[in-house]
Amino acid sequence: MPRLLTLGLAVAGGVVADLGFPGLDLWGLSFVGVAMLFLALGRDSARWNTLVGFVWGLAFFVPHLYWTAIVVGPAVAIALPVLEALFVALFGAAWSWARRGAVIWRSPALQVLGFAVLWVAVEELRSVAPFGGFPWGRLAFSQADAPLLRLAWLGGVPLLSAVTAAIGALLAVALLALREVRVLRTLTSLGVLVALVFVGLFIPVGTRAEAGTLRLGAVQGNVDMDEPDPWKRQSGVVDNHAAGTRALLDEVEPGDLDVVLWPENVTATDLADDERSAGVVDEAARAIDAPILLGTIEYPTENTRFNTSVLWLPGEGIDQVYRKQRPAPFSEYIPLRDFARRIAPIVDSVSHDMVGGDAPGFVTIDSERLDREVGLAVAICFEVAYDWVIREGVLAGGEVLVVQTNNVTFGYSDESVQQLAMSRVRAVETGRATVQISTVGVSGLISPNGAVSHRTELFTPDQFTATVPLRTSITPAVRLGQYIVWAFAALGVAVVVAGAVGARHVRRAGRGRMLS
Repeated sequence: MPRLLTLGLAVAGGVVADLGFPGLDLWGLSFVGVAMLFLALGRDSARWNTLVGFVWGLAFFVPHLYWTAIVVGPAVAIALPVLEALFVALFGAAWSWARRGAVIWRSPALQVLGFAVLWVAVEELRSVAPFGGFPWGRLAFSQADAPLLRLAWLGGVPLLSAVTAAIGALLAVALLALREVRVLRTLTSLGVLVALVFVGLFIPVGTRAEAGTLRLGAVQGNVDMDEPDPWKRQSGVVDNHAAGTRALLDEVEPGDLDVVLWPENVTATDLADDERSAGVVDEAARAIDAPILLGTIEYPTENTRFNTSVLWLPGEGIDQVYRKQRPAPFSEYIPLRDFARRIAPIVDSVSHDMVGGDAPGFVTIDSERLDREVGLAVAICFEVAYDWVIREGVLAGGEVLVVQTNNVTFGYSDESVQQLAMSRVRAVETGRATVQISTVGVSGLISPNGAVSHRTELFTPDQFTATVPLRTSITPAVRLGQYIVWAFAALGVAVVVAGAVGARHVRRAGRGRMLS
Protein backbone atom coordinates (compact mmCIF):
# COMPACT_ATOMS: atom_id res chain seq x y z
CA MET A 1 0.00 0.00 0.00
CA PRO A 2 1.46 3.41 -0.93
CA ARG A 3 2.50 5.46 2.07
CA LEU A 4 0.12 8.32 1.36
CA LEU A 5 -2.77 5.89 1.10
CA THR A 6 -1.68 4.30 4.37
CA LEU A 7 -1.85 7.67 6.13
CA GLY A 8 -5.25 8.32 4.59
CA LEU A 9 -6.44 4.97 5.89
CA ALA A 10 -5.15 5.87 9.35
CA VAL A 11 -7.00 9.20 9.32
CA ALA A 12 -10.21 7.55 8.18
CA GLY A 13 -9.79 4.80 10.77
CA GLY A 14 -9.49 7.25 13.66
CA VAL A 15 -12.57 9.18 12.56
CA VAL A 16 -14.61 6.01 12.03
CA ALA A 17 -13.60 4.64 15.45
CA ASP A 18 -14.86 7.83 17.09
CA LEU A 19 -18.23 7.43 15.38
CA GLY A 20 -18.69 4.25 17.41
CA PHE A 21 -18.84 6.29 20.63
CA PRO A 22 -21.67 8.49 21.95
CA GLY A 23 -23.24 10.63 20.60
CA LEU A 24 -23.56 8.99 17.12
CA ASP A 25 -23.14 5.75 19.04
CA LEU A 26 -22.73 3.34 16.12
CA TRP A 27 -20.79 0.86 18.24
CA GLY A 28 -19.96 -1.47 15.34
CA LEU A 29 -17.89 1.28 13.72
CA SER A 30 -15.36 0.96 16.54
CA PHE A 31 -14.47 -2.46 15.13
CA VAL A 32 -14.11 -0.96 11.66
CA GLY A 33 -11.88 1.85 12.91
CA VAL A 34 -9.59 -0.63 14.67
CA ALA A 35 -9.49 -2.84 11.55
CA MET A 36 -8.39 0.16 9.51
CA LEU A 37 -5.57 0.80 11.99
CA PHE A 38 -4.51 -2.86 11.77
CA LEU A 39 -4.33 -2.59 7.98
CA ALA A 40 -2.57 0.76 8.06
CA LEU A 41 0.15 -0.74 10.28
CA GLY A 42 1.02 -3.29 7.61
CA ARG A 43 4.57 -2.12 6.96
CA ASP A 44 7.51 -3.57 8.85
CA SER A 45 9.12 -0.27 9.83
CA ALA A 46 8.60 0.66 13.49
CA ARG A 47 9.38 4.30 12.75
CA TRP A 48 6.78 4.45 10.00
CA ASN A 49 4.18 2.71 12.14
CA THR A 50 4.86 5.18 14.93
CA LEU A 51 3.77 7.91 12.54
CA VAL A 52 0.75 5.89 11.39
CA GLY A 53 -0.33 5.31 14.98
CA PHE A 54 0.08 8.99 15.80
CA VAL A 55 -2.03 10.02 12.80
CA TRP A 56 -4.77 7.53 13.72
CA GLY A 57 -4.67 8.78 17.30
CA LEU A 58 -5.02 12.41 16.28
CA ALA A 59 -7.91 11.61 13.95
CA PHE A 60 -9.64 9.82 16.83
CA PHE A 61 -8.92 12.04 19.82
CA VAL A 62 -9.41 15.46 18.20
CA PRO A 63 -13.13 14.89 17.51
CA HIS A 64 -13.57 12.67 20.56
CA LEU A 65 -12.30 15.34 22.97
CA TYR A 66 -13.42 18.46 21.10
CA TRP A 67 -15.49 19.48 24.13
CA THR A 68 -12.33 20.31 26.10
CA ALA A 69 -11.93 23.40 23.92
CA ILE A 70 -15.14 24.79 25.41
CA VAL A 71 -13.44 24.94 28.80
CA VAL A 72 -9.78 25.73 28.15
CA GLY A 73 -9.78 27.08 24.59
CA PRO A 74 -8.43 25.50 21.39
CA ALA A 75 -4.75 26.17 22.11
CA VAL A 76 -4.74 24.10 25.30
CA ALA A 77 -7.36 21.64 24.09
CA ILE A 78 -5.23 20.44 21.16
CA ALA A 79 -2.46 19.46 23.57
CA LEU A 80 -4.57 16.70 25.12
CA PRO A 81 -5.37 14.89 21.83
CA VAL A 82 -1.71 15.19 20.84
CA LEU A 83 -0.65 13.66 24.16
CA GLU A 84 -3.14 10.81 23.84
CA ALA A 85 -2.18 10.25 20.19
CA LEU A 86 1.42 9.72 21.30
CA PHE A 87 0.25 6.60 23.12
CA VAL A 88 -1.24 5.23 19.90
CA ALA A 89 2.09 6.07 18.25
CA LEU A 90 3.79 4.01 20.96
CA PHE A 91 1.35 1.20 20.21
CA GLY A 92 2.28 1.38 16.52
CA ALA A 93 5.97 1.01 17.30
CA ALA A 94 5.40 -1.74 19.88
CA TRP A 95 3.15 -3.68 17.49
CA SER A 96 5.83 -3.52 14.80
CA TRP A 97 8.30 -5.20 17.13
CA ALA A 98 5.79 -7.66 18.57
CA ARG A 99 4.74 -9.16 15.25
CA ARG A 100 8.28 -9.62 13.97
CA GLY A 101 8.71 -12.86 15.89
CA ALA A 102 8.40 -15.97 13.75
CA VAL A 103 5.55 -17.39 15.82
CA ILE A 104 3.27 -14.34 15.61
CA TRP A 105 4.33 -13.51 12.07
CA ARG A 106 3.17 -16.90 10.80
CA SER A 107 -0.09 -17.09 12.79
CA PRO A 108 -3.07 -14.81 12.10
CA ALA A 109 -4.70 -16.03 15.34
CA LEU A 110 -1.69 -15.00 17.41
CA GLN A 111 -1.56 -11.68 15.60
CA VAL A 112 -5.13 -11.00 16.69
CA LEU A 113 -4.38 -11.98 20.28
CA GLY A 114 -1.12 -10.05 20.37
CA PHE A 115 -2.73 -6.96 18.85
CA ALA A 116 -5.55 -7.00 21.43
CA VAL A 117 -3.26 -7.60 24.41
CA LEU A 118 -0.85 -4.88 23.37
CA TRP A 119 -3.71 -2.43 22.75
CA VAL A 120 -5.02 -2.89 26.28
CA ALA A 121 -1.54 -2.63 27.78
CA VAL A 122 -1.12 0.77 26.14
CA GLU A 123 -4.63 1.83 27.23
CA GLU A 124 -3.71 0.95 30.80
CA LEU A 125 -0.47 2.93 30.51
CA ARG A 126 -2.24 6.08 29.39
CA SER A 127 -4.76 5.56 32.19
CA VAL A 128 -2.05 6.19 34.78
CA ALA A 129 0.47 8.51 33.09
CA PRO A 130 1.26 11.33 32.88
CA PHE A 131 -0.27 13.33 35.74
CA GLY A 132 -2.32 10.35 36.87
CA GLY A 133 -3.48 9.46 33.36
CA PHE A 134 -6.58 10.19 31.27
CA PRO A 135 -8.57 7.04 30.46
CA TRP A 136 -11.15 8.75 28.25
CA GLY A 137 -11.73 7.09 24.87
CA ARG A 138 -10.92 3.51 25.86
CA LEU A 139 -12.48 1.12 23.36
CA ALA A 140 -14.66 -0.46 26.07
CA PHE A 141 -16.60 2.77 26.46
CA SER A 142 -17.93 2.47 22.91
CA GLN A 143 -19.76 -0.76 23.74
CA ALA A 144 -22.47 0.35 26.18
CA ASP A 145 -25.20 -0.60 23.68
CA ALA A 146 -23.45 -3.67 22.28
CA PRO A 147 -23.91 -7.36 23.15
CA LEU A 148 -20.30 -7.27 24.32
CA LEU A 149 -21.21 -5.14 27.34
CA ARG A 150 -21.71 -8.07 29.68
CA LEU A 151 -18.03 -8.97 29.34
CA ALA A 152 -17.42 -6.06 31.72
CA TRP A 153 -18.94 -8.19 34.52
CA LEU A 154 -16.27 -10.81 33.91
CA GLY A 155 -13.14 -8.80 33.20
CA GLY A 156 -14.00 -5.13 33.49
CA VAL A 157 -12.93 -2.44 31.06
CA PRO A 158 -9.63 -4.20 30.14
CA LEU A 159 -11.38 -7.35 28.90
CA LEU A 160 -14.08 -5.37 27.09
CA SER A 161 -11.44 -3.26 25.33
CA ALA A 162 -9.41 -6.36 24.47
CA VAL A 163 -12.32 -8.14 22.80
CA THR A 164 -13.29 -4.96 20.93
CA ALA A 165 -9.72 -4.66 19.61
CA ALA A 166 -9.64 -8.37 18.75
CA ILE A 167 -12.84 -8.09 16.71
CA GLY A 168 -11.33 -5.20 14.78
CA ALA A 169 -8.17 -7.21 14.12
CA LEU A 170 -10.24 -10.23 13.03
CA LEU A 171 -12.11 -8.05 10.57
CA ALA A 172 -8.80 -6.92 9.09
CA VAL A 173 -7.54 -10.51 8.90
CA ALA A 174 -10.73 -11.54 7.10
CA LEU A 175 -10.31 -8.72 4.57
CA LEU A 176 -6.70 -9.66 3.88
CA ALA A 177 -7.63 -13.30 3.47
CA LEU A 178 -10.48 -12.36 1.13
CA ARG A 179 -8.09 -10.33 -0.99
CA GLU A 180 -5.90 -13.40 -1.35
CA VAL A 181 -8.96 -15.62 -1.99
CA ARG A 182 -8.33 -17.74 1.10
CA VAL A 183 -11.87 -18.88 1.64
CA LEU A 184 -11.33 -21.00 4.75
CA ARG A 185 -9.37 -18.29 6.57
CA THR A 186 -11.95 -15.67 5.59
CA LEU A 187 -14.87 -17.74 6.85
CA THR A 188 -13.03 -18.78 10.02
CA SER A 189 -12.13 -15.18 10.86
CA LEU A 190 -15.68 -13.97 10.27
CA GLY A 191 -17.11 -16.87 12.28
CA VAL A 192 -14.91 -16.13 15.28
CA LEU A 193 -15.70 -12.43 14.89
CA VAL A 194 -19.46 -13.03 15.08
CA ALA A 195 -19.02 -15.39 18.04
CA LEU A 196 -17.06 -12.75 19.94
CA VAL A 197 -19.65 -10.06 19.22
CA PHE A 198 -22.40 -12.13 20.83
CA VAL A 199 -20.46 -14.08 23.47
CA GLY A 200 -21.43 -11.54 26.13
CA LEU A 201 -25.07 -12.57 25.85
CA PHE A 202 -24.18 -15.88 27.51
CA ILE A 203 -22.76 -14.24 30.65
CA PRO A 204 -25.32 -14.21 33.47
CA VAL A 205 -25.55 -10.69 34.92
CA GLY A 206 -27.65 -10.53 38.08
CA THR A 207 -30.07 -7.65 38.60
CA ARG A 208 -32.16 -8.81 41.56
CA ALA A 209 -31.90 -7.29 45.02
CA GLU A 210 -29.60 -9.21 47.35
CA ALA A 211 -29.99 -7.06 50.47
CA GLY A 212 -33.29 -5.26 50.07
CA THR A 213 -34.00 -2.14 48.05
CA LEU A 214 -33.18 1.54 48.34
CA ARG A 215 -35.73 4.29 47.82
CA LEU A 216 -33.96 7.28 46.36
CA GLY A 217 -34.67 10.60 44.74
CA ALA A 218 -32.40 12.37 42.26
CA VAL A 219 -32.51 16.05 41.33
CA GLN A 220 -31.11 17.74 38.22
CA GLY A 221 -31.72 21.36 39.16
CA ASN A 222 -30.25 22.97 36.03
CA VAL A 223 -28.27 26.22 35.75
CA ASP A 224 -29.67 29.56 34.57
CA MET A 225 -27.34 30.28 31.66
CA ASP A 226 -29.17 33.53 30.91
CA GLU A 227 -28.02 35.06 34.19
CA PRO A 228 -25.05 37.32 33.29
CA ASP A 229 -23.69 37.57 36.83
CA PRO A 230 -21.63 34.39 37.48
CA TRP A 231 -22.03 34.68 41.26
CA LYS A 232 -25.81 35.00 41.06
CA ARG A 233 -25.87 32.14 38.57
CA GLN A 234 -23.87 29.94 40.92
CA SER A 235 -25.90 30.84 44.01
CA GLY A 236 -29.04 30.02 42.06
CA VAL A 237 -27.88 26.43 41.49
CA VAL A 238 -28.48 25.41 45.11
CA ASP A 239 -31.91 27.09 45.00
CA ASN A 240 -32.79 25.14 41.85
CA HIS A 241 -31.88 21.84 43.46
CA ALA A 242 -33.81 22.69 46.61
CA ALA A 243 -36.86 23.46 44.46
CA GLY A 244 -36.42 20.17 42.60
CA THR A 245 -36.25 18.34 45.93
CA ARG A 246 -39.51 19.87 47.08
CA ALA A 247 -41.02 18.86 43.72
CA LEU A 248 -40.32 15.24 44.66
CA LEU A 249 -43.10 15.63 47.24
CA ASP A 250 -45.56 15.41 44.37
CA GLU A 251 -44.53 11.74 44.11
CA VAL A 252 -43.65 10.76 47.69
CA GLU A 253 -44.45 11.70 51.28
CA PRO A 254 -41.83 13.16 53.63
CA GLY A 255 -39.73 10.33 55.04
CA ASP A 256 -40.49 7.91 52.19
CA LEU A 257 -37.03 8.23 50.64
CA ASP A 258 -33.81 6.82 52.07
CA VAL A 259 -31.63 9.43 50.35
CA VAL A 260 -31.81 12.26 47.82
CA LEU A 261 -28.96 12.64 45.33
CA TRP A 262 -27.75 16.03 44.10
CA PRO A 263 -24.87 16.49 41.60
CA GLU A 264 -21.29 17.69 41.82
CA ASN A 265 -20.62 21.38 42.56
CA VAL A 266 -24.11 22.35 43.65
CA THR A 267 -22.24 24.97 45.63
CA ALA A 268 -18.86 26.44 44.75
CA THR A 269 -18.45 27.47 48.37
CA ASP A 270 -17.62 25.61 51.55
CA LEU A 271 -20.89 24.84 53.34
CA ALA A 272 -19.09 25.24 56.65
CA ASP A 273 -18.64 28.95 55.81
CA ASP A 274 -21.62 29.65 53.53
CA GLU A 275 -24.57 30.00 55.91
CA ARG A 276 -27.04 30.90 53.18
CA SER A 277 -26.36 27.80 51.05
CA ALA A 278 -26.23 25.59 54.13
CA GLY A 279 -29.64 26.91 55.15
CA VAL A 280 -31.10 26.17 51.72
CA VAL A 281 -29.76 22.61 51.82
CA ASP A 282 -31.08 22.01 55.31
CA GLU A 283 -34.54 23.38 54.50
CA ALA A 284 -34.76 21.01 51.53
CA ALA A 285 -33.56 18.06 53.63
CA ARG A 286 -36.14 18.86 56.32
CA ALA A 287 -38.92 19.17 53.75
CA ILE A 288 -38.21 15.77 52.19
CA ASP A 289 -37.17 14.31 55.58
CA ALA A 290 -34.18 12.48 54.10
CA PRO A 291 -30.42 12.93 53.93
CA ILE A 292 -29.05 14.68 50.84
CA LEU A 293 -25.80 13.67 49.13
CA LEU A 294 -24.49 16.75 47.34
CA GLY A 295 -21.34 18.13 45.78
CA THR A 296 -19.57 21.14 47.22
CA ILE A 297 -16.08 22.61 47.64
CA GLU A 298 -13.72 22.81 50.60
CA TYR A 299 -10.78 25.22 50.86
CA PRO A 300 -8.22 23.71 53.27
CA THR A 301 -5.59 26.39 52.47
CA GLU A 302 -5.40 29.72 50.66
CA ASN A 303 -4.22 28.07 47.43
CA THR A 304 -5.87 24.64 47.44
CA ARG A 305 -9.35 23.12 47.41
CA PHE A 306 -11.13 19.79 47.57
CA ASN A 307 -13.93 18.69 45.24
CA THR A 308 -16.17 17.19 47.87
CA SER A 309 -19.33 15.12 48.20
CA VAL A 310 -21.06 15.52 51.57
CA LEU A 311 -23.94 13.68 53.20
CA TRP A 312 -26.21 16.27 54.82
CA LEU A 313 -28.60 15.12 57.54
CA PRO A 314 -31.78 17.18 58.06
CA GLY A 315 -31.43 19.41 61.10
CA GLU A 316 -27.87 18.22 61.78
CA GLY A 317 -25.68 19.21 58.84
CA ILE A 318 -22.67 17.43 57.35
CA ASP A 319 -22.39 13.84 58.51
CA GLN A 320 -19.84 12.28 56.11
CA VAL A 321 -17.45 13.54 53.46
CA TYR A 322 -15.86 12.06 50.35
CA ARG A 323 -13.10 14.08 48.68
CA LYS A 324 -12.43 13.46 45.00
CA GLN A 325 -9.24 11.43 44.63
CA ARG A 326 -8.41 12.15 40.98
CA PRO A 327 -8.64 15.87 40.15
CA ALA A 328 -8.45 16.58 36.43
CA PRO A 329 -5.09 18.07 35.34
CA PHE A 330 -5.19 21.41 33.49
CA SER A 331 -8.81 21.83 34.55
CA GLU A 332 -9.08 21.37 38.31
CA TYR A 333 -5.38 21.85 38.91
CA ILE A 334 -2.50 23.09 36.76
CA PRO A 335 0.66 20.96 36.57
CA LEU A 336 3.79 22.78 35.43
CA ARG A 337 1.94 26.08 35.92
CA ASP A 338 4.82 28.39 34.90
CA PHE A 339 5.31 26.50 31.63
CA ALA A 340 1.56 26.16 30.95
CA ARG A 341 1.06 29.90 31.50
CA ARG A 342 3.42 30.69 28.62
CA ILE A 343 1.32 28.61 26.24
CA ALA A 344 -2.11 29.65 27.51
CA PRO A 345 -2.50 32.36 30.16
CA ILE A 346 -6.08 31.10 30.68
CA VAL A 347 -4.69 28.49 33.07
CA ASP A 348 -4.41 31.18 35.73
CA SER A 349 -8.20 31.28 35.88
CA VAL A 350 -7.73 28.15 38.04
CA SER A 351 -6.53 30.12 41.05
CA HIS A 352 -6.90 27.31 43.60
CA ASP A 353 -5.31 24.00 42.63
CA MET A 354 -7.51 21.05 43.54
CA VAL A 355 -5.85 18.35 45.62
CA GLY A 356 -6.94 14.74 45.86
CA GLY A 357 -8.51 13.00 48.80
CA ASP A 358 -6.99 9.86 50.25
CA ALA A 359 -10.07 7.76 51.14
CA PRO A 360 -12.24 5.54 48.92
CA GLY A 361 -15.48 6.92 47.48
CA PHE A 362 -17.82 5.48 50.09
CA VAL A 363 -20.50 6.84 52.40
CA THR A 364 -23.21 5.13 54.45
CA ILE A 365 -26.81 6.12 55.07
CA ASP A 366 -28.83 4.98 58.05
CA SER A 367 -32.06 3.50 56.71
CA GLU A 368 -34.81 3.17 59.30
CA ARG A 369 -36.89 1.22 56.81
CA LEU A 370 -34.17 -1.43 56.40
CA ASP A 371 -32.99 -1.08 60.00
CA ARG A 372 -29.36 -0.96 58.92
CA GLU A 373 -26.69 1.15 57.27
CA VAL A 374 -26.52 1.08 53.47
CA GLY A 375 -23.24 1.71 51.66
CA LEU A 376 -23.02 3.98 48.61
CA ALA A 377 -20.00 3.86 46.30
CA VAL A 378 -19.37 7.43 45.11
CA ALA A 379 -17.42 8.80 42.16
CA ILE A 380 -17.18 12.47 41.19
CA CYS A 381 -17.27 13.45 37.51
CA PHE A 382 -14.23 12.20 35.55
CA GLU A 383 -13.50 9.60 38.23
CA VAL A 384 -16.01 7.34 36.48
CA ALA A 385 -13.28 6.71 33.87
CA TYR A 386 -10.80 5.37 36.47
CA ASP A 387 -11.18 1.66 37.24
CA TRP A 388 -9.53 1.78 40.65
CA VAL A 389 -11.76 4.57 41.97
CA ILE A 390 -14.93 2.62 41.19
CA ARG A 391 -13.44 -0.65 42.42
CA GLU A 392 -12.38 0.83 45.79
CA GLY A 393 -15.85 2.22 46.48
CA VAL A 394 -17.51 -1.14 45.84
CA LEU A 395 -14.95 -3.11 47.84
CA ALA A 396 -15.45 -0.69 50.74
CA GLY A 397 -19.08 -1.82 50.86
CA GLY A 398 -20.92 0.14 48.18
CA GLU A 399 -24.25 -1.51 47.34
CA VAL A 400 -25.27 1.19 44.84
CA LEU A 401 -22.98 3.30 42.64
CA VAL A 402 -23.51 7.09 42.50
CA VAL A 403 -21.73 9.22 39.88
CA GLN A 404 -22.07 12.94 40.64
CA THR A 405 -21.10 15.31 37.85
CA ASN A 406 -21.35 18.90 36.68
CA ASN A 407 -21.47 19.15 32.88
CA VAL A 408 -22.51 22.78 32.55
CA THR A 409 -19.19 23.96 31.10
CA PHE A 410 -19.35 21.42 28.25
CA GLY A 411 -22.57 22.79 26.77
CA TYR A 412 -24.45 20.57 24.33
CA SER A 413 -21.35 18.53 23.46
CA ASP A 414 -20.98 14.74 23.62
CA GLU A 415 -19.11 14.85 26.95
CA SER A 416 -22.16 14.11 29.06
CA VAL A 417 -23.38 11.15 26.99
CA GLN A 418 -19.83 9.79 26.86
CA GLN A 419 -19.89 9.89 30.64
CA LEU A 420 -23.27 8.15 30.78
CA ALA A 421 -21.86 5.33 28.63
CA MET A 422 -19.01 4.92 31.12
CA SER A 423 -21.53 4.76 33.97
CA ARG A 424 -23.39 2.01 32.10
CA VAL A 425 -20.18 0.01 31.72
CA ARG A 426 -19.47 0.52 35.44
CA ALA A 427 -22.94 -0.73 36.37
CA VAL A 428 -22.26 -4.06 34.65
CA GLU A 429 -18.64 -4.21 35.83
CA THR A 430 -19.65 -3.77 39.47
CA GLY A 431 -23.06 -5.48 39.34
CA ARG A 432 -24.56 -2.38 40.96
CA ALA A 433 -27.55 -0.19 40.17
CA THR A 434 -26.01 3.14 39.17
CA VAL A 435 -27.23 6.72 39.24
CA GLN A 436 -25.47 9.40 37.21
CA ILE A 437 -26.73 12.74 38.47
CA SER A 438 -25.70 15.99 36.78
CA THR A 439 -26.43 19.66 37.36
CA VAL A 440 -27.66 20.12 33.78
CA GLY A 441 -27.76 16.57 32.34
CA VAL A 442 -27.40 14.03 31.08
CA SER A 443 -28.53 12.21 34.24
CA GLY A 444 -29.60 8.59 34.21
CA LEU A 445 -30.83 5.64 36.26
CA ILE A 446 -29.02 2.46 35.24
CA SER A 447 -29.79 -1.15 36.14
CA PRO A 448 -26.98 -3.59 37.06
CA ASN A 449 -27.19 -4.99 33.51
CA GLY A 450 -26.43 -1.57 31.99
CA ALA A 451 -30.00 -0.76 30.85
CA VAL A 452 -31.07 2.87 31.29
CA SER A 453 -34.55 3.11 32.80
CA HIS A 454 -34.65 6.92 33.13
CA ARG A 455 -32.67 9.56 31.27
CA THR A 456 -32.89 13.33 31.39
CA GLU A 457 -32.27 15.92 28.69
CA LEU A 458 -29.53 18.54 28.70
CA PHE A 459 -30.20 21.92 30.34
CA THR A 460 -33.62 20.89 31.59
CA PRO A 461 -34.74 20.81 35.24
CA ASP A 462 -35.77 17.29 36.15
CA GLN A 463 -36.13 15.00 39.12
CA PHE A 464 -37.18 11.43 39.67
CA THR A 465 -37.64 8.80 42.34
CA ALA A 466 -36.74 5.13 42.06
CA THR A 467 -36.51 1.92 44.01
CA VAL A 468 -33.20 0.25 43.20
CA PRO A 469 -31.82 -3.17 44.19
CA LEU A 470 -29.12 -3.32 46.82
CA ARG A 471 -26.42 -5.80 45.82
CA THR A 472 -23.54 -7.10 47.89
CA SER A 473 -21.97 -9.82 45.72
CA ILE A 474 -18.60 -8.95 44.22
CA THR A 475 -18.19 -9.49 40.49
CA PRO A 476 -15.07 -11.17 39.07
CA ALA A 477 -14.13 -7.84 37.45
CA VAL A 478 -14.07 -6.07 40.83
CA ARG A 479 -12.52 -8.92 42.79
CA LEU A 480 -9.72 -9.52 40.27
CA GLY A 481 -9.51 -6.02 38.80
CA GLN A 482 -5.93 -5.11 39.60
CA TYR A 483 -4.68 -8.59 38.72
CA ILE A 484 -6.37 -8.30 35.32
CA VAL A 485 -4.54 -5.03 34.70
CA TRP A 486 -1.20 -6.53 35.71
CA ALA A 487 -1.82 -9.54 33.50
CA PHE A 488 -2.43 -7.42 30.40
CA ALA A 489 0.58 -5.23 31.19
CA ALA A 490 2.84 -8.26 31.66
CA LEU A 491 1.53 -9.96 28.52
CA GLY A 492 2.00 -6.75 26.54
CA VAL A 493 5.65 -6.54 27.54
CA ALA A 494 6.11 -10.26 26.86
CA VAL A 495 4.61 -9.95 23.37
CA VAL A 496 6.98 -7.14 22.43
CA VAL A 497 10.06 -8.83 23.91
CA ALA A 498 9.19 -12.16 22.29
CA GLY A 499 8.70 -10.46 18.95
CA ALA A 500 11.98 -8.60 19.17
CA VAL A 501 13.89 -11.75 20.13
CA GLY A 502 12.08 -13.90 17.58
CA ALA A 503 12.83 -11.41 14.79
CA ARG A 504 16.34 -12.82 14.62
CA HIS A 505 14.89 -15.98 13.07
CA VAL A 506 12.96 -14.20 10.32
CA ARG A 507 14.67 -12.39 7.48
CA ARG A 508 13.50 -8.77 7.16
CA ALA A 509 12.56 -9.26 3.51
CA GLY A 510 10.33 -12.17 4.50
CA ARG A 511 8.29 -10.07 6.90
CA GLY A 512 6.88 -7.81 4.22
CA ARG A 513 3.58 -9.61 3.81
CA MET A 514 2.29 -10.30 7.26
CA LEU A 515 -0.41 -12.83 6.53
CA SER A 516 0.94 -14.69 3.53
